[in-house]
Amino acid sequence: MIKKGIILAAGTGSRLSPLTKSINKQLLPIYDKPLIFYPLSILMQNDIKNILIIVNKGQVDQFKKILPIKNNLGIKIQYKEQIKPAGLPDAFLIGKNFIKNDNVVLILGDNFFYSRNIRKTYFKNIKFKNGANILLCPVKKPQLYGVAKINKKNKVLEMIEKPKNPKSNLAITGLYIFDKNVVNYSKLLKPSKRNELEIIDLLKIYQKKGELTAKKINKDVNWLDAGSVKDLSLASQLVKNVEKIKGKKIGCLEEIALKNKWI
Repeated sequence: MIKKGIILAAGTGSRLSPLTKSINKQLLPIYDKPLIFYPLSILMQNDIKNILIIVNKGQVDQFKKILPIKNNLGIKIQYKEQIKPAGLPDAFLIGKNFIKNDNVVLILGDNFFYSRNIRKTYFKNIKFKNGANILLCPVKKPQLYGVAKINKKNKVLEMIEKPKNPKSNLAITGLYIFDKNVVNYSKLLKPSKRNELEIIDLLKIYQKKGELTAKKINKDVNWLDAGSVKDLSLASQLVKNVEKIKGKKIGCLEEIALKNKWI
């Protein structure tokens, strides 16, 4: 069982400007809740109670107003600051004392996942002991994403960041599982042309060792990169429709805590 999770809630939010000029994008609303409630709910639904949230420098107090460290739904929250954008693997360097010798889930704070049972459709279907696992989603424009090509046994054959001529339509989503080696492997990475550490470079280390597996999203799961205005709006509409029409709450942290008997 994986007991630790990291939410990377830093970044400039440039695609959402000017909305993000004065506020972290993960605090923007998706219908009736802050965006960060949704990735946090994914971790909670999968019995992950020990959580590190990484935010931009000077923004911890903003998050503590809605997700305090103490008396918080039976979960343990820690905060760390990312001084400047340095790429996704930087989360593991920042969180090395949090991870220690444990496996860890990384979920991006602007990724929106919805399924009637994400635990059944994803986490429980992964026999994870070591290595790394990525969650893939078929998309119409793979040129806009990091893309993975896999074989029938879900072994990753190739990964390319925003390929001009994609060999696959499977985008790498912002939900990853890593073993305890992720910190040491992240230390081996060198900054790319963007002067950031790249998640695909980290995944390729696992791939070369034969320790990278993949899981495809099925039709029951909705995924949106809510870091854009279009997908932020689409996610809000989806939540509104489900909550109003079907009477089912999405991203309700208190409901999850009560169901898990944490409070």
